[in-house]
Amino acid sequence: MKKTAIYPGSFDPITKGHLDVLSKAASMFDKVIIAVLKNDAKKGFLPTDDRVRLIKEALQEINLNNVEVDSFDGLTIEYAKKTGSDILIRGLRAVSDFEYEMQLSQTNNALAPSITTVFLITKPEYNFISSSTVKEIAKYNGDISKFVPECVVKYFNKI
Repeated sequence: MKKTAIYPGSFDPITKGHLDVLSKAASMFDKVIIAVLKNDAKKGFLPTDDRVRLIKEALQEINLNNVEVDSFDGLTIEYAKKTGSDILIRGLRAVSDFEYEMQLSQTNNALAPSITTVFLITKPEYNFISSSTVKEIAKYNGDISKFVPECVVKYFNKI
């Protein structure tokens, strides 16, 4: 039986930590869909279409063949059902992430018990990287190249 996993998030922008989690997931499952959440209630820094494009470009840099990129709105669990996915991937950077992620996982389990959440931990060198930190550094024209793929650096240099 083929296993399809969804790695949902805002990816605003995608970081090397996200790609580390994605690489681990891609080695564990037959197919991984990195699903960019369109949240009308929360204005993203980058437009959703740009986030999707940047993720696709980043995937070319690291050569993951079993990963697709999509965007969605609404509940992640409903998107998982729609795509036939039975696994949700959630990345953890630090212990502080765990409480929120566990609560989210338990809520998703109550909504759809057949869908399992898998927590993947980033490499230690990525523990401190967040999209928020990257945006803050970029806002003041700081060097973000240690934290994001090259395509994201180029994108920020243009805006």
